[in-house]
Order: sequence, then C-alpha cells, then structure tokens
Amino acid sequence: MNASHENLVSDYKTGLRRKIGLSLLLLIALGLLVLFSVSFGAYELDFFQVLRSLAGLEQGSTRIVVWDIRMPRIVTAIVTGCTLGVSGMAIQSLLRNPLGSPFTLGISQGAAFGASFSIIVVGSGSLGAAASTQAMDISSFSDLYTTTGFAFFGAVSATIAIILLARIRKMSPESIILAGIALSSLFTSGTILVQYFASEEQIARAVFWTFGDVTRSDWTEIAILSIATSFVMLYYFFNRWSFNALAVGQEACESLGVNVNRLRLWGMFFAALVAALATAFNGVIAFLGLLAPHIGRWLVGSDYRLLIPFSALIGALLLLAADTAGRLLLGSGTLPVGVLTSFMGAPLFLYLLIKGGAR
Repeated sequence: MNASHENLVSDYKTGLRRKIGLSLLLLIALGLLVLFSVSFGAYELDFFQVLRSLAGLEQGSTRIVVWDIRMPRIVTAIVTGCTLGVSGMAIQSLLRNPLGSPFTLGISQGAAFGASFSIIVVGSGSLGAAASTQAMDISSFSDLYTTTGFAFFGAVSATIAIILLARIRKMSPESIILAGIALSSLFTSGTILVQYFASEEQIARAVFWTFGDVTRSDWTEIAILSIATSFVMLYYFFNRWSFNALAVGQEACESLGVNVNRLRLWGMFFAALVAALATAFNGVIAFLGLLAPHIGRWLVGSDYRLLIPFSALIGALLLLAADTAGRLLLGSGTLPVGVLTSFMGAPLFLYLLIKGGAR
C-alpha cells in the first residue's frame, strides 16, 4: 500500500516536472519568435541591432521601427492571444462543452455588427482607414474610437444576452451553446442588412474591420487589455480548485461546497468581457479561443493550475506565429491574422463536431 502510494507520488512529481519544463520551452519558443518577428520586415535588422534596440541603446530609424511599428504589433498579438486563450478555456470549462469559445457564443459576431453599424449608420471611420493616414487629426481619432466603442457594445450585448438566458431561464450548458449559435446568426443577419444599404466604400471599411488585425492597437489599448486579462487570470487561478471540482461534475462540485451558479455566472461574465475587449480592439479573430485550450489539455491535461497559464501561453504563441506567417507569406504584412486562425481552427471545430456526433 505504502509502495503503491509512493509510486503514485513519484509519478505525479515526475509528470509535474515534465510539464513545468514544457512551459519553460514554450516561453523560450515565444521569446525566440518575438526576436524573429522584430527582425523580419521591409526594414531589415540583424540580431544584435534588435537586442540593442530592445535594451534602449539604439536611436534614430532603428528605434522607431522596433518600438513604434513592430513591438506594438507583437505585444498586441501576445496579449490578445493570451486573452482569447484564457477566455476560451473558461467558457469550455464552465459550460463543460468542448465547442465553447467567444466565437461560438456570438461575441465576435456581436462586435462585427456593432462596428458595421458605426461605420455605415453612424458614419464613423475605420481603424484601417485611420491607420493608413499619414497625418491623423482629432476627427480621425474620434472616428477610430467610435468604431471601437460600438464594436465593444455589440460584443457586450451578446454577452449580456447569454448570461441573462443562462440566469433567468436556467438553461443547460448545451443549450447555452445553441443560444450562442442563434445569436451569431442574428448578429450576422443584422450585419448583412446594414451593409445592404451601404455604399461601396462603407462596405469595404466594414469588411476590413471584420478581418481581424493586430496592427490596430496602440500602447493605451494594449495596457487596458493587459490589465483586464491579468485580473481575469488571477480570478480564475484563485478559483482553480473549483474549476477542477467542476470538471468532475456539477453535483460533485456542489457537494464540496462550491457555489456552481455563482462561479459560472462570474466566470462567464469575465471571459466574455475580456473577449469583447480583444475583439473591439483587433476585430474578429476566429477560433483561437477554441484552439488554444484544446492544445493545452492535450499537453498538460485538465489540472487548472497548469491549464490556465498554458492556455494563455499557447494562445499567445499561436497568434504571434499566425501574424508572423502572414507577414512572411505576403511580405507587406497586410494578410489579416483572422484568416490564418480560421484556417487553423475550422478543422478542429469540424473534428469536435464529428467526434461528438460519434458519441
């Protein structure tokens, strides 16, 4: 009995050390990818120039390229990837449904409707239009944040609708996913209706916004999203044992004294809130919130002490890799990152549907 117990403890410690080592390897991979992404572009930089610039030892054009052009894009990809990865992990865990993500709950589609309404009905500019203007005046910034604000309002509307349905109607986790699909269809139809009455220029702006692009955020938006995501990750980490108990089953979780309804309500609210912020700032980046948690579970299992940081780390790696790949493919850096995440996530979504249907 004691020998068996010692073997279990030894196996657990060995597995834990392996997973911690894996996390260090992923962090090293992320650091190397950052250095490569900073170095790559129309303005070529060697490895030592990048290191000196990151250390604040370079001035002039090199410093401008690194700190004003490339680093905001890279940090945005990392922070947004962390946000969507953690958000998807929480939604899947709280609903106990592998298909849960900000995209499948209609949050992304709500943001797209809000942005289209702002651009077409309100007449605001777009993030892309503002970013491409050499001399941006006050009205350009006003238009930029008007579009972002409407997109955030659309995403939050979807969030509130999902939470109210779950709270008032006592819907099951499976029914919440179906409600999310219905909301997605509703917002998509609204977006098409608004675009039907738009001019060609307005349609082009609205469609550009929905592509998903990490070049739009400035350091202020990066700071806002970083603070919100850090707070939400801390909330999830402090409730990690409740998440572990919920993975066993709701009845078992409640028998351990966990208020499942409160955990699900606040957990879903925080997950949807940070996903809404990320989508409002960067457009629709599909399937990343679905993909990152599944890779995390495949690597470290369902222990939320590890799954929470792993989902964030993998999300950051995937989004930065997708953005860097988009720059490599076209050279101009104009390929929307949301296109590449859709190519990565859509096959997994189909696989999960087929696997679920087989059961």
